[in-house]
Amino acid sequence: MGSVDNGIFIHAVVPRHVETVVQLSQQKPDTYITVGLDLDELDATSAEKKATYEEIKAWVWEHHQLKVSSLYISQVKRKCGLEVGKNYNLSKSDNPKVPQCPKEKEDAIMEALRAFKMI
Repeated sequence: MGSVDNGIFIHAVVPRHVETVVQLSQQKPDTYITVGLDLDELDATSAEKKATYEEIKAWVWEHHQLKVSSLYISQVKRKCGLEVGKNYNLSKSDNPKVPQCPKEKEDAIMEALRAFKMI
């Protein structure tokens, strides 16, 4: 970059970066926040070590040679009081027919939930 001032050419170099200088000081804080942690609460409980629906399906197939749907797994989990995710595939009809899990498959899913220590 350059400019002309009274016939004299002045060449100026402008840096393309910015430097920041920060002064750090060591001061005592005005307030404190006390945080209590119970280490027992930090350990994952067996119910928190969740098996995925696919893992449950695979376990049921491996041990019982039964194919179970995600719907059946969620029905059994609800019976056990376990958390079930939101269903985004809701029927558009006013009175949808929801198939109920057969007893044989319910027992196999319950066994899988026990094997994964979810119940």
